[in-house]
Amino acid sequence: MKLQKETKQTTGRHGRWYDDACGTAFALELIGERWSLLIVRELMFGGRRFGELRAGLPGISAKVLAERLESLEAAGMVRRSRLPPPASAQIYALTPMGEGAEESIQALGRWAATSPGHDPTLPLSAASLIMSFRTMFDATRAGDLVLSGAIEIGSDRFSVQVVDAALRAKRGEAEVPDFKMSAPAAPLIAALVYGKVPSEDLAEAGLVLSGNREAARRFVDLFHLPPKVESPMD
Repeated sequence: MKLQKETKQTTGRHGRWYDDACGTAFALELIGERWSLLIVRELMFGGRRFGELRAGLPGISAKVLAERLESLEAAGMVRRSRLPPPASAQIYALTPMGEGAEESIQALGRWAATSPGHDPTLPLSAASLIMSFRTMFDATRAGDLVLSGAIEIGSDRFSVQVVDAALRAKRGEAEVPDFKMSAPAAPLIAALVYGKVPSEDLAEAGLVLSGNREAARRFVDLFHLPPKVESPMD
């Protein structure tokens, strides 16, 4: 019983799992528990309520989510606060240290997407899709392109902007966007952007593309999954 209790400790102390000075080992101690890194991903676009986090991670139980949030808070990655009245709801948000994990999340995503085992057709959350845009954006294709867009996924709203060969993507309403993509779930927009499926073929499933279609087409062309590495079995 003592060993089980020690396993659940979430102090963020370096060496509690691996007794190893390596920064990679400490990174795993901070966010290596199952679901922890994905919780950080969901919070990368601003604070979320407990229920909103569960909606973005439908496979996680309330108990595990509460435990992981407690671990991340103890590690200095997440902080709790309360929205002002009339909402008065508790939200969870990343600390500056938590926000600093984005580059690592992107690097892991780019690396893992080269695996033949990566299946881009699996379910994904709205935050996961927008994070993938930040990860897979090809600045060499952007050139001097300037455009803005609105992306609506269920009740989630995001704005995207391409300027100076860089992508800016954040949660919230877009101001006077050149185009708008709306879908009940993120995989539909992923099919348009990464699968290059024509929007007309996705309309019956709920995808709506409006505004300047040429701007939307050029936006879609900025994102491509990396080539797969050769399987040793090939």
